[in-house]
Amino acid sequence: MERSEGKKLKKKDYDKKLRHLQVELCHLQEWVKSAGARIIVVFEGRDAAGKGGTIRAMTERVSPRVFRVVALPAPSDREKTQLFMQRYLQHFPAAGEIVIFDRSWYNRAGVDHVMGFCTPGEHQRFLQLCPQIEKYLTEGGIQLIKFWLEVGQEEQERRFLARINDPLRQWKLSPMDLESYRRWYGYSKARDLMLEATDTAHAPWHIVPSDDKRRARLNCIAHILSLIPYEKVPPAKVELPKRLSKGKYDDQASLAGRKLVPQKY
Repeated sequence: MERSEGKKLKKKDYDKKLRHLQVELCHLQEWVKSAGARIIVVFEGRDAAGKGGTIRAMTERVSPRVFRVVALPAPSDREKTQLFMQRYLQHFPAAGEIVIFDRSWYNRAGVDHVMGFCTPGEHQRFLQLCPQIEKYLTEGGIQLIKFWLEVGQEEQERRFLARINDPLRQWKLSPMDLESYRRWYGYSKARDLMLEATDTAHAPWHIVPSDDKRRARLNCIAHILSLIPYEKVPPAKVELPKRLSKGKYDDQASLAGRKLVPQKY
């Protein structure tokens, strides 16, 4: 697979380009609300491929009421008895919403299959039915955008070691992550089966080389913006109203004697 060549993007250049894209995301947000659009963005990929960082870069300057991030935990005992897609459907967007799945129903094609959490028959049935379900969604007016972030072996190892040695990132490393590292080629084969079965005209996969996290984030956001036919919505004119008179009321005096947070900084 073709990967970005040359030096990794410097933070100063990254911040400048990201700010420009985040301004466009704000324009997109207003259009989504105005047009009543319904959009789903799916982020899949290997562990430590950079999904979380990309989602944070995409959502840090927009409203969580419009850009909703869904990152579901392992299914409960009750959810295990439901239809496989059932717990995902309840999070799908209403008008004026973009729902971002940090991992999705494609768990069935990846971790469930590789780790034996589903039977071969359940895995095969998912690959057969998923394109039909996604066709139903897109024909119903939902725009579905699917990203696969692909990180190389050496870069994944470097990121895992960084997590092991950094107390601020150790929470990112789970026993399942370590097992995915061990089963690299099993996940590669599962990825290939998934792409072969579910890369369709109505819901294609977009592959993102992510050895350079900063470039991957920018490329993802720019590509999302290119796929959605949004227009800039003229902003409403806003003026601050005059405050009502306080009369004899002193709103600061009532705070005297309360427990204030120590001013250590």
